[in-house]
Amino acid sequence: MKMLILTAAIVLGWTAIYSNRHAKTESDIQPEYREVNVNAVPATIKAALETAYSGTKLVKAYVNEKKEYKLELSVNNQKATVYTDANGNW
Repeated sequence: MKMLILTAAIVLGWTAIYSNRHAKTESDIQPEYREVNVNAVPATIKAALETAYSGTKLVKAYVNEKKEYKLELSVNNQKATVYTDANGNW
């Protein structure tokens, strides 16, 4: 019985160590965005934004290497973040 408990503890310990070594960091999961001027956002995205979220104000815009946009919006003094591609697909 002692041997069974000891074996289980060793297996669980190795599992914990192995899973931590191969855990993805936030930078691995989310692509790096760089800030761009709000005026540099394509017209297709602005049109899609107006259609989907009328009355919002585009506060900040970010883009990554894949031309995916992260947009920070202001709606009635509340902030929101949305993600879209260059064609305005959410």
